[in-house]
Amino acid sequence: MITYAEVECMLYESHSLKQKRSVIKRIMAKLRNDLNVAVTELDYHDLWQRTKLGIVTLSNEQKHAEQVIQAALKIIDTFTELERTITEVESL
Repeated sequence: MITYAEVECMLYESHSLKQKRSVIKRIMAKLRNDLNVAVTELDYHDLWQRTKLGIVTLSNEQKHAEQVIQAALKIIDTFTELERTITEVESL
């Protein structure tokens, strides 16, 4: 079972691409280390106050895959530097 999430976020306190990338790098590292998911920045590479992340996990059970994605979303929500605005989750 493959479960995939696209997460759009706003970084209101970011004032440069360097600041944005610093926050995004920390989020991606935490997700990879804690949950062993694949994560990448999908869109808005040149905008310093907006990002779109893609998160993917594989599991032999749909319930477990969905739990991992929900845990990833909770981790993203712990970062006070950004606000999660639009989230789309899909299972294949």
